[in-house]
Amino acid sequence: MLLSACGSLRNPPPKDPEALADYKAANDPYEPLNRDMYNVQMWAYHKALRPIAKAWIWAVPTPVRHSVANINETWREPAVFFSDVGAGRPRRAGDSFMRFAINMSAGVAGFFDVASLVGYKQHETDPGMTMGTWGVPTGPYLFIPGVGPTNFRDGAGYAIGQGLTPINYVPRGYGLLSFNWAYNILGTVDGFANTVDQIDHLEQDSLDPYSYIRSAWQQNRQSQVDALKDDHRATTPDWY
Repeated sequence: MLLSACGSLRNPPPKDPEALADYKAANDPYEPLNRDMYNVQMWAYHKALRPIAKAWIWAVPTPVRHSVANINETWREPAVFFSDVGAGRPRRAGDSFMRFAINMSAGVAGFFDVASLVGYKQHETDPGMTMGTWGVPTGPYLFIPGVGPTNFRDGAGYAIGQGLTPINYVPRGYGLLSFNWAYNILGTVDGFANTVDQIDHLEQDSLDPYSYIRSAWQQNRQSQVDALKDDHRATTPDWY
């Protein structure tokens, strides 16, 4: 539905050279559609997500919130591992493999980040970043409610990452399906709780929050891809 709507909501390239340069730099030909999707996201944020996030911060002790974040990070590690392997970064892949093994065992299924205590720090790698190291173009910028800023390449990478996350394959029985729902819902709530102050400040201080988010996200994603390309560390951990 999103892609079918794009044709009618695409901004044509301007003819003025300066405006054309800005148009290409923004990489946002579907800006009218994206702004509508951003407004939907922010409507949901103010009506539901922000109050829930504030209640979560008020009601849930900090150690419990940290455990929820640790579970989310641990169960994403297989996707990080395969992304590191795909990017040809054995040191990063080794770190993510050890993080998953240690936190799933000594960390009690990811409730505690024991791996960081023994030298395996958490890092972010996803299939979209891996495709970026292969030279796959980003495609146009998109804003998708519930996902946030993305583009065609990273949108595909997000889908692949979901397929590489083992919690998405839990079988029925033993309460595992309920745990899966709780994991995803609480992880989403905790993610918003960790960013609610930043979003509030952004809305107060920025003349155009949509443009600011678009620019900041694109620069951050490119810096992540560049850092992945430049990561040529040996496979031996720093503390060894």
